[in-house]
Amino acid sequence: MNTFPVTTSTLSSDALGTFIKENYLLGEHFECKLFRTGINHTYFLNDNSSKYAVRVYCYKWRTKEEIEAELSLLLLLKQNNISISFPIADKNGNFIQEINAPEGLRYVVLFSFAKGEKMRFMTEETCSVIGSLMAKIHNVTANRVMDRMYYSTDVLLNQSYNHLKPFFSEDLNEMQLIKQMGSTLSKTLLNTSLSSSQKGIVHLDIWYDNLSVLNANEITIFDFDNCGNGAFILDVGYFCKQLFFIETDKTVYESKVASFLKGYQKVKPLSNTEIQLIPEAGASIFIFYLGVQAQRFDWSNIFLSENYLKMFVGRIKSWLDYYEKIKNKKE
Repeated sequence: MNTFPVTTSTLSSDALGTFIKENYLLGEHFECKLFRTGINHTYFLNDNSSKYAVRVYCYKWRTKEEIEAELSLLLLLKQNNISISFPIADKNGNFIQEINAPEGLRYVVLFSFAKGEKMRFMTEETCSVIGSLMAKIHNVTANRVMDRMYYSTDVLLNQSYNHLKPFFSEDLNEMQLIKQMGSTLSKTLLNTSLSSSQKGIVHLDIWYDNLSVLNANEITIFDFDNCGNGAFILDVGYFCKQLFFIETDKTVYESKVASFLKGYQKVKPLSNTEIQLIPEAGASIFIFYLGVQAQRFDWSNIFLSENYLKMFVGRIKSWLDYYEKIKNKKE
């Protein structure tokens, strides 16, 4: 009987561990375990004294050239003493491995392990340190261009809406809201001029789930899978929006976001124009990630229900409404 074709597979932890140990000359005591599946699949290698992270890119999610661009960025940041999880070369000096999975060719990269823990409810001190670290990354990547996507309003908003259309009726109130918000956000972002120093290479996914905290003020950022070209305020806005939904007490939110922005501006100044774009930047990336979930339906199908869409769009709207009320009060 012929093996039935698959679109997505989960590689055996034992087999992957053996493959990594052979290619990287690691000791036999390293044990490989699946950490989680997602946009890509993550495994941990551990021998009780050393630990590594292994990313297995999903089939046709990233080209080899896109991965090479990501790893080049990480090596550049490492050279500049930025605290990030960095790629590790194999015994032949190669950073990218290739595996013939049931669905086709998949790429594998070994990364240093980000020590510490995930901290959902961060202190003001931690928020400040994250802001400074983000700004350091932006200082290194300012005016640089990588061989990857440019996060334009078309990519963030229009294309994301189009990715959702096969799953949801355009007559749904939430789909109409996404379209309306996309139109409004596009006009604001397109009509705002930013200097070249306010653009460069962005991470696009800096939040508590993609950083490790050690001793409150030692931060390591990882998962640069969505890095690309764009305005730095996208990273700033996205972190603020994540913080907004973590902190239900908005007085606490305001205090922590102020610490984050203060930490950022200790390293890299933000113009008034950029600060005013924080609501639009945060909302745009949240719409973008709805589009990503639609593209990776094999991973995210449990999220793509009408109830989930209502919840997600409601969050975006509440974020924009919050800042609209602040704006009206000032006026």
